[in-house]
This record gives sequence, C-alpha cells and structure tokens, in this order.
Amino acid sequence: MAAGTIAAPNAAKAGGIGFNKMFVMVPVMLAARKLDAEDPKIVHYLRVAYGSMQTICVLVVLYTYWKASSKIDGTKIVYVPAAATPFAAPDAKKKYTQVDYQAHVFSTARSLLGSTLFGVAMTVGLHIYKGMAMGLAIQTIMGPLNLIENAVVKALLLGNGFRLEDKIFDEKEVDELVDDDVIVLESGNEVAKSALAIAIKVKGTKKKQSPTDAFDELLLDTWDLGNKADIPSFMKNINKKNCNNRTKENGWTPLMILSGLDADGTVDAIKKIIEDLGGNPGITDKEGWNALHWSAFHGSVKAAKELYEQDESLLGTKDNDGKLPVEMAHNEDNKDVAIFLEECTASSEAAVVTQDGEEDKDGMRKRK
Repeated sequence: MAAGTIAAPNAAKAGGIGFNKMFVMVPVMLAARKLDAEDPKIVHYLRVAYGSMQTICVLVVLYTYWKASSKIDGTKIVYVPAAATPFAAPDAKKKYTQVDYQAHVFSTARSLLGSTLFGVAMTVGLHIYKGMAMGLAIQTIMGPLNLIENAVVKALLLGNGFRLEDKIFDEKEVDELVDDDVIVLESGNEVAKSALAIAIKVKGTKKKQSPTDAFDELLLDTWDLGNKADIPSFMKNINKKNCNNRTKENGWTPLMILSGLDADGTVDAIKKIIEDLGGNPGITDKEGWNALHWSAFHGSVKAAKELYEQDESLLGTKDNDGKLPVEMAHNEDNKDVAIFLEECTASSEAAVVTQDGEEDKDGMRKRK
C-alpha cells in the first residue's frame, strides 16, 4: 500500500517537508520488506500497532471534519495557491484559485476524510485477501506523518484553529495579489488580466456601494470576464427581486448579459432566471435590444435557442433602428444564429398560415 494514501490536497506547504519525510519513508519501506509475513506473532503485532494507530488517526480526522463543518467567523473570498506541478517552468507565474475560505476548509477536511477511509479499506483489504503485511507496517508509521502534514489538521492540533489571519493554506487576499499572479476559477478557467484590477476596485469600494451600484458592478464585471465568467457564482447573486433590474447607464439586465456569453452554464442560468425567478427576456435596453438581440449580435446560438423556446415573440421585436434579431445576426455575420433564427421565422410564418386557413382541393384558401 502506498504511504501517501492518507494525505489530502494542500497537505504540505513547502517542498522541504516532503523531502524530510523521505528520510523516514525509505527506511520504513526497506525495514517492512524484511518482515516475515508468515510469522503469526509478527503479523499479530503489526495488526495491533496498525489498528491502534489508525483508530487514533480516524478519530482525529472525524474531529477535524466536525470542526470544519462549523461556522468560521469572518470568512471571505481568498486566493489559494494551486498545487505545485513536478515539471513546471521555473519562470511560470504562480496560480491562485479563488475560493470561499470556509468552503475550502470544509472541502479539504472532507477530502481528508475520504482519502483516510479509502486508505484504511485498501490496506486492510490487501492484508485480508492477499496476505500483505508490509502495508500495515508502512501505514503504522507513515499514516500519522501524512496526517499531521494536512493543513487543516495542523491548524487544528498545532495551531489556533481555522483563523483567517493564520493563512493555513498560504492563501492571499485580493489586495495581496501581484501583477504576476494568475487567478484561476474553481472550474479551472483563468480569469482575464483585467479581473485583478476589477477585484481590487471592488475590494476598495465595497463598503461605499449602494445595492444598485453593487448590482451594476456585478453585471459589468461578469460581462468583462466574457466566456471565462463564473456563471454559478454570478447566479448566487440573482434572485426574484433583482432578476429584471437594469443597469443605470445602459439598461442591461442579467438575462442580456447571459445571452451575450457562451460560458459554461449559460443556458441553464437563462432557463432558471425565466422559469424559476420570473425573468423577462422581452425587456429592452437603451438601444431597444431584448435578450434575443444580444444573443444574435454576440453569436450565442445556444442562448438564442433557449430564449426562442421560452418566448417566441422575441423574434419579431425590432430595436431602436428597426432591426430584428435575425437581421442583426446577418449584419454581424453570426451564421449559426442567423440560420437558426431564419428557421424559426419560417416556422412562425407557416404556423400563421395554418391558423388563418388552408387550401382546398381547387387551390382556394378557406377560413377555419
């Protein structure tokens, strides 16, 4: 059984810790190989030692998980350094993942619990079914060492708990980030360079903002991130009260922002706003564009399909210049959207003909 099965992400903060551990792990592995797995007495001692040590480890992990589930005072958004890669370029920019501090503490503790129980199951299973005793010996020594390297366990047992000021993950706050740092969303997408300045601006003005200004900031920041926008985070701030609110300057709504993007989760977000929150895709901005105009102009065919399914009347709305969404798609050379909207237009016209009347055998149209 591998010695590191009990370790969880963010276990070690620096390479020195992992290097020092090798001085313990290598001798333990060499010594374990010399144990006589056929000697009942040795096997008995190994079982007692392993069982005792792993019981303590599991209890510590369960306690850590319980504490991590409790509310942490003053929790906020922080930027946690990404795990180091073995062959990264020396001059590579350091990446930080944007996370909610409390959620990250809980996620780390949950990962630790899962890996610990999995490690115990694997070690015991191999011993019972394959007669492997070496894993018992290795994990008796390495299990506690790996456990104490975990950031949340170390903070809880050797530190002051999960206090933000202790920076147990070597995390940074937004005003501590530098120009060379790369912000990575939890989805894995890198945030645009402008996001750093935006985040710092939000940090400095958050206390002074009115709810209206904060809402405008949310929409504009999401739009600035383009297709790298974090839609789930955006949707956490949209509710029944503000889903139809418009920005002060241009009259943009959340549905318009989503309709112009092609980020992951956009279609589901549009559907949720309309069906669950009561969002109105027919609201127009200062230029007379509704949500379908936005998708036509920016070439988001997925958004166009969802909007048309939700409200077919959007197809016939003209903007302040008298342009239909299909005309806008053609003007911007967004062929996929244009083809789809043309098909929708033809379908709508055919439906009107069917409702007005149908041709008889002599070719004469008769009223229904």
